[in-house]
Amino acid sequence: MTTPRTEQDAAQLRQTKRSRRAARVAEAASAGVKVLLVKIVLLGIVDAISVYALFVLVMKQDWVVTGLVAFVTLVVNWIYFSHQKLPAKYLAPGLIFLLIFQIFVIGYSGYIAFTNYGTGHNSTKADAVNALIVSSQERVPDSPSYGLTVLEQSGEFSFLVTDPDGSVSVGSATSPLRVVTDATTDAEGKATGLAGYTSLRFADIVAQQQAIAALSVPVSDDPNDGSLRTPDGSSAYLYVSDLVYSAVDGTMTNTSTGVVYSDNGKTGSFVAPGGEELLPGWKVEVGFANFVHAFGSESIRGPLISVTLWTFAFALLSVLTTFGLGLFLAIVFNDLRMRGRNVYRVVMILPYAFPAFLSALVWAGMLNPQFGFVNQVLFGGADIPWLTNEWLAKFSIIFVNLWLGFPYMFLVCTGALQSIPTEIQEAATVDGARPWQVFRLIKLPLLLVSVAPLLISSFAFNFNNFNLIYMLTGGGPRDVTAGVNVGATDILISMVYKVAFVGASRDYGLASAFSIIIFLLVALVSVISFKQTKALEELN
Repeated sequence: MTTPRTEQDAAQLRQTKRSRRAARVAEAASAGVKVLLVKIVLLGIVDAISVYALFVLVMKQDWVVTGLVAFVTLVVNWIYFSHQKLPAKYLAPGLIFLLIFQIFVIGYSGYIAFTNYGTGHNSTKADAVNALIVSSQERVPDSPSYGLTVLEQSGEFSFLVTDPDGSVSVGSATSPLRVVTDATTDAEGKATGLAGYTSLRFADIVAQQQAIAALSVPVSDDPNDGSLRTPDGSSAYLYVSDLVYSAVDGTMTNTSTGVVYSDNGKTGSFVAPGGEELLPGWKVEVGFANFVHAFGSESIRGPLISVTLWTFAFALLSVLTTFGLGLFLAIVFNDLRMRGRNVYRVVMILPYAFPAFLSALVWAGMLNPQFGFVNQVLFGGADIPWLTNEWLAKFSIIFVNLWLGFPYMFLVCTGALQSIPTEIQEAATVDGARPWQVFRLIKLPLLLVSVAPLLISSFAFNFNNFNLIYMLTGGGPRDVTAGVNVGATDILISMVYKVAFVGASRDYGLASAFSIIIFLLVALVSVISFKQTKALEELN
């Protein structure tokens, strides 16, 4: 018979279970609400960025990219607000970043290779026309004086101009003058301020004198109408160009000389009948012209071939030397008779522990001909041009790369050797094989099964080892006969960097063409190498 006390305990136990169940449900609901709030906030940030990007793209009338951004934004919201699509929720961020930072970059570089994009050809035709007219403007001798107040808004300077007839206009370097009616004026009728702008004081004008003096504000949308400039920040004068652009004929005429420059549709610039070219020009698609220029011009073809050969030699020698030394040390320190093996192994990997670019800078200082440690201490003050002589510089690069790369190969080979079963080696020894035969016929083939893919990746890495070349020699010594900025120790990637970013003349189109050539070479070598490694898999 159940006692009242027992019934009371059972009821209390049921109540406790219900309370715990309710607490778990409340906690789960609370966690779900928190996750939902975090999701809404993060998607709100993404959507806000996307909407801003859409506004900018619509203003630029870039409809293809606008449609792509809108589509991706809708897909992302659909994925993350759905109760399903769990794999897509994890894959979407990675795919988006892959498209932006890999696929788009590769595709855009490929597109640039078929254009003349570079110094003097880095904008649109309208910008080039405006730049040409502005650069050749001179002050009109009888130009009236316009009352001027310099304004500032969001870091951009504007002119608040009072015409001699009393009308007030405002404009900037990117926006032609437009009439305003809500400007504040002084007792003399000169406009002194405008809502939404900050009027600069005399001290501010003096502090920004150079930027204000260089400012040119177009009078209208037609660049032939001239622009206003100021010498002192208080008065502006009309400047017109001796170059007149005809939108109908697509020509630029020099009114002083009478020479007519026309757009031939090929070079992205205005060219005179005698071949004289007006710069800046604009970006146009040139087809395979960059590739033809690279292989058709002797001043570029010769250096390109020599740089390509050196690139292959550098990558191949780097792999062979680092692998050879790493394998030798791995065999030596894998011998059980070697005492203090762990200490030696730690010492061997020290070069691998330091950043490669810092080690390259240290070696550049040590190999300095005048005060470097190598010449002054090891060679008793000799003046050996380690980094300025063509062949010594190449030897120095190979040696420094050996110093940087052998620890990696040492670690890889050590692990691969230790994974080879000792029974195979003992059986070969019992059969009468000598140590060299055991290594050549057993250890090395089995070692290459696991190491060969790493050797291929090491070749590809050294093929594009920009840091070592740039930090150690800068690609020098310079080849003064070349048609591009290139040196004796430049590899393809450093030559591309120089063509694109170093010097007064930068040719992004030609550099992109070189990049495609590098991609094809590395892809070809990788395909051939991986096909060869399939034969090694049969040994496994």
